[in-house]
Amino acid sequence: MSEIKSGVIFEAIPNQKQANKLLSRLYDVAQPNAVFSEPVVSGEHTVIMAQEVSVTLGTGYGGGGGIGTPGGEQVHEHVDESGGGGIGIGSGGGGGGTATARPVAVITISPDGVHVEPIVDPTKISLAFFTTIGAVFMMVGRMRRMSRKGSRA
Repeated sequence: MSEIKSGVIFEAIPNQKQANKLLSRLYDVAQPNAVFSEPVVSGEHTVIMAQEVSVTLGTGYGGGGGIGTPGGEQVHEHVDESGGGGIGIGSGGGGGGTATARPVAVITISPDGVHVEPIVDPTKISLAFFTTIGAVFMMVGRMRRMSRKGSRA
């Protein structure tokens, strides 16, 4: 049984067959028709949208077992009628994944030729800029600390 929260698929996976089914559903998202939109034709002009598609998948399996009683007591040769003592077994699995897409370019085909216009994502550019600035400051700080240690020696 699948559950979708905020575009993320959470699904219990009881066996390998179900895991493969989930994996194939996520691969279906990354088909060429997900990357390139259907062409839109208007007169002599054709427009196609190109997207960046990202698919993420995680699965996990576990198992268990044991002989004993709660608290780590020894199991005796005789187990009473109430089921005391203990022998246990367990297993389980789960998985989830997400697929995202964002437009990256518009391709226009006309009698004048083919034109590719990139779609600029200012959020992605600003995140990359601030990450780079942060990395530069961290490296400058490390270099200063290393030079101070070197001058003391």
